[in-house]
Amino acid sequence: MSLVHSLRHVALATAVTTFAAISAVACGGGEEPKTAKVASGPMPEGETWTGVYYHPVYGYLHLQEEGSNVVGRWKRADQSHWGELSGTVSGNVLHYTWKEHKIGMVGASATTKGKGYFVYKLNEENFGELDGEFGLNDSEVGSNWKNKKQPRMEVDLKSIGGDSEGVTPGQLSE
Repeated sequence: MSLVHSLRHVALATAVTTFAAISAVACGGGEEPKTAKVASGPMPEGETWTGVYYHPVYGYLHLQEEGSNVVGRWKRADQSHWGELSGTVSGNVLHYTWKEHKIGMVGASATTKGKGYFVYKLNEENFGELDGEFGLNDSEVGSNWKNKKQPRMEVDLKSIGGDSEGVTPGQLSE
Protein backbone atom coordinates (compact mmCIF):
# COMPACT_ATOMS: atom_id res chain seq x y z
CA MET A 1 0.00 0.00 0.00
CA SER A 2 1.38 3.39 -0.93
CA LEU A 3 1.97 6.17 1.57
CA VAL A 4 -0.70 8.34 -0.11
CA HIS A 5 -3.22 5.48 0.08
CA SER A 6 -2.41 4.91 3.79
CA LEU A 7 -2.80 8.62 4.56
CA ARG A 8 -6.21 8.63 2.85
CA HIS A 9 -7.35 5.74 5.09
CA VAL A 10 -6.13 7.56 8.22
CA ALA A 11 -7.84 10.79 7.13
CA LEU A 12 -11.09 8.95 6.37
CA ALA A 13 -11.02 7.09 9.69
CA THR A 14 -10.37 10.36 11.55
CA ALA A 15 -13.25 12.09 9.74
CA VAL A 16 -15.68 9.24 10.51
CA THR A 17 -14.66 9.15 14.18
CA THR A 18 -14.98 12.93 14.51
CA PHE A 19 -18.41 12.91 12.83
CA ALA A 20 -19.63 10.11 15.14
CA ALA A 21 -18.42 11.98 18.24
CA ILE A 22 -20.08 15.24 17.14
CA SER A 23 -23.31 13.39 16.31
CA ALA A 24 -23.42 11.73 19.73
CA VAL A 25 -23.03 15.09 21.49
CA ALA A 26 -25.56 16.83 19.22
CA CYS A 27 -28.14 14.09 19.80
CA GLY A 28 -27.84 14.32 23.55
CA GLY A 29 -25.37 11.50 24.04
CA GLY A 30 -23.68 11.70 27.41
CA GLU A 31 -26.02 14.41 28.70
CA GLU A 32 -27.38 13.92 32.23
CA PRO A 33 -31.18 13.82 32.61
CA LYS A 34 -32.61 17.08 33.92
CA THR A 35 -34.98 17.06 36.89
CA ALA A 36 -37.40 19.74 38.06
CA LYS A 37 -36.42 21.80 41.04
CA VAL A 38 -39.88 22.42 42.51
CA ALA A 39 -40.88 22.32 46.15
CA SER A 40 -44.27 20.93 47.05
CA GLY A 41 -46.70 22.98 49.06
CA PRO A 42 -50.17 22.30 50.39
CA MET A 43 -52.92 21.43 47.92
CA PRO A 44 -55.39 24.36 47.74
CA GLU A 45 -58.29 23.71 50.12
CA GLY A 46 -61.18 21.78 48.59
CA GLU A 47 -59.24 20.98 45.41
CA THR A 48 -58.36 17.59 43.95
CA TRP A 49 -56.21 16.40 41.05
CA THR A 50 -59.17 14.49 39.59
CA GLY A 51 -60.62 16.45 36.71
CA VAL A 52 -60.38 17.42 33.06
CA TYR A 53 -57.85 20.07 32.06
CA TYR A 54 -57.38 21.87 28.74
CA HIS A 55 -54.38 22.98 26.68
CA PRO A 56 -54.82 24.37 23.13
CA VAL A 57 -52.27 21.94 21.61
CA TYR A 58 -52.47 18.87 23.89
CA GLY A 59 -56.27 18.99 24.14
CA TYR A 60 -58.20 17.63 27.11
CA LEU A 61 -56.17 15.92 29.82
CA HIS A 62 -58.25 13.59 32.00
CA LEU A 63 -56.69 12.93 35.43
CA GLN A 64 -57.90 10.42 38.03
CA GLU A 65 -56.46 10.49 41.55
CA GLU A 66 -56.36 7.44 43.84
CA GLY A 67 -54.57 8.13 47.11
CA SER A 68 -51.17 9.56 46.26
CA ASN A 69 -51.26 8.14 42.72
CA VAL A 70 -52.60 9.83 39.61
CA VAL A 71 -53.19 8.43 36.13
CA GLY A 72 -54.23 10.40 33.09
CA ARG A 73 -54.85 10.38 29.38
CA TRP A 74 -55.09 13.03 26.71
CA LYS A 75 -55.76 13.35 23.00
CA ARG A 76 -54.19 16.24 21.12
CA ALA A 77 -56.53 18.92 19.80
CA ASP A 78 -55.58 18.04 16.20
CA GLN A 79 -56.33 14.32 16.91
CA SER A 80 -52.80 13.29 15.77
CA HIS A 81 -51.61 11.74 19.05
CA TRP A 82 -52.96 10.34 22.30
CA GLY A 83 -51.03 9.97 25.50
CA GLU A 84 -51.02 8.57 28.99
CA LEU A 85 -49.29 9.43 32.23
CA SER A 86 -48.97 8.06 35.74
CA GLY A 87 -47.31 9.52 38.75
CA THR A 88 -47.17 10.30 42.43
CA VAL A 89 -48.50 13.34 44.26
CA SER A 90 -46.85 15.20 47.10
CA GLY A 91 -49.06 18.11 48.17
CA ASN A 92 -49.62 20.31 45.14
CA VAL A 93 -46.88 18.69 43.00
CA LEU A 94 -47.31 15.69 40.70
CA HIS A 95 -44.22 13.98 39.26
CA TYR A 96 -45.11 11.64 36.39
CA THR A 97 -43.88 9.49 33.55
CA TRP A 98 -45.65 9.74 30.19
CA LYS A 99 -45.99 8.09 26.79
CA GLU A 100 -47.51 9.62 23.67
CA HIS A 101 -48.62 7.51 20.70
CA LYS A 102 -48.87 8.81 17.13
CA ILE A 103 -52.24 7.73 15.75
CA GLY A 104 -51.99 5.56 12.64
CA MET A 105 -48.31 4.73 13.12
CA VAL A 106 -46.67 1.54 14.40
CA GLY A 107 -43.14 0.67 15.42
CA ALA A 108 -40.54 2.25 17.66
CA SER A 109 -40.97 5.77 16.27
CA ALA A 110 -44.74 5.72 16.94
CA THR A 111 -44.29 6.23 20.70
CA THR A 112 -42.47 9.03 22.52
CA LYS A 113 -41.86 8.90 26.26
CA GLY A 114 -40.51 10.97 29.08
CA LYS A 115 -41.08 12.45 32.50
CA GLY A 116 -42.64 15.62 33.80
CA TYR A 117 -44.22 17.49 36.67
CA PHE A 118 -47.25 19.66 37.38
CA VAL A 119 -47.79 22.20 40.15
CA TYR A 120 -51.48 22.59 41.05
CA LYS A 121 -52.58 26.15 41.81
CA LEU A 122 -55.61 28.39 41.63
CA ASN A 123 -55.70 31.11 38.97
CA GLU A 124 -57.14 34.64 39.28
CA GLU A 125 -60.69 33.31 38.72
CA ASN A 126 -60.18 30.71 41.48
CA PHE A 127 -60.13 27.79 39.00
CA GLY A 128 -57.62 24.96 39.19
CA GLU A 129 -54.61 25.16 36.94
CA LEU A 130 -51.68 22.83 36.24
CA ASP A 131 -48.39 24.60 35.61
CA GLY A 132 -45.53 22.31 34.64
CA GLU A 133 -43.08 20.91 32.16
CA PHE A 134 -42.29 17.64 30.44
CA GLY A 135 -39.04 16.27 29.10
CA LEU A 136 -38.00 13.45 26.81
CA ASN A 137 -36.77 10.08 28.03
CA ASP A 138 -35.30 10.50 31.55
CA SER A 139 -35.47 14.31 31.63
CA GLU A 140 -38.33 15.88 33.57
CA VAL A 141 -38.03 19.38 32.09
CA GLY A 142 -37.72 20.90 28.65
CA SER A 143 -41.16 21.96 27.37
CA ASN A 144 -43.87 23.92 29.17
CA TRP A 145 -47.28 22.33 29.71
CA LYS A 146 -49.92 24.52 31.35
CA ASN A 147 -53.56 23.38 31.63
CA LYS A 148 -56.79 24.93 32.91
CA LYS A 149 -59.28 22.80 34.82
CA GLN A 150 -62.67 22.46 33.13
CA PRO A 151 -65.19 22.57 36.00
CA ARG A 152 -68.19 21.10 34.14
CA MET A 153 -66.46 18.14 32.47
CA GLU A 154 -66.41 14.58 33.81
CA VAL A 155 -63.26 12.43 33.74
CA ASP A 156 -63.52 9.60 31.20
CA LEU A 157 -60.18 7.83 30.78
CA LYS A 158 -61.73 5.13 28.60
CA SER A 159 -62.75 7.71 26.00
CA ILE A 160 -59.09 8.22 25.07
CA GLY A 161 -56.81 5.57 23.64
CA GLY A 162 -55.75 3.60 20.66
CA ASP A 163 -54.32 0.23 19.83
CA SER A 164 -51.66 0.44 22.57
CA GLU A 165 -52.24 -0.85 26.06
CA GLY A 166 -52.23 1.81 28.76
CA VAL A 167 -52.51 2.33 32.49
CA THR A 168 -56.01 2.28 33.95
CA PRO A 169 -57.02 3.61 37.37
CA GLY A 170 -57.76 0.10 38.68
CA GLN A 171 -54.14 -0.90 38.15
CA LEU A 172 -53.05 1.53 40.85
CA SER A 173 -54.60 -0.54 43.63
CA GLU A 174 -53.28 -3.91 42.39
